[in-house]
Amino acid sequence: MSLAEVSRVEHLPLSYLEQLAAQLRRGGLVESTRGVHGGYRLTRHPALISVLDVVEVVEGEVSPVECVAHDYVPGSCIREGDCASQPLWRRLKASIDAVLSQTTLAELVADHALVSSFAPLPVLPDRGRRGAVQEVAHV
Repeated sequence: MSLAEVSRVEHLPLSYLEQLAAQLRRGGLVESTRGVHGGYRLTRHPALISVLDVVEVVEGEVSPVECVAHDYVPGSCIREGDCASQPLWRRLKASIDAVLSQTTLAELVADHALVSSFAPLPVLPDRGRRGAVQEVAHV
């Protein structure tokens, strides 16, 4: 599917998708092909690409606070030796990294409940019954 088609189906600006695709290409997660039948495709099977891989390419390291980031310079925080909350932040970062690294793109696509939890579907009024709602899929 072309970026223009993804833009149309998902109601996302094409320029935004082009920026994401460029980042993913530079990060080695997708490759591009030019031409009439061109577009982007994954460089590895979706089961071999974790959500953490994608997040790190697009957003950088996930770190709830600066002092638990991989590039933190020891001694940068004046409370470093006395910080009571740093163990909590370390556990939280480890948990976030674990969930993201153990969730693959294949799982996101296969598990509709998981996809819905990341991007809830809009609820539209059902014209047939008063007060009823129905979901519409965006996949």
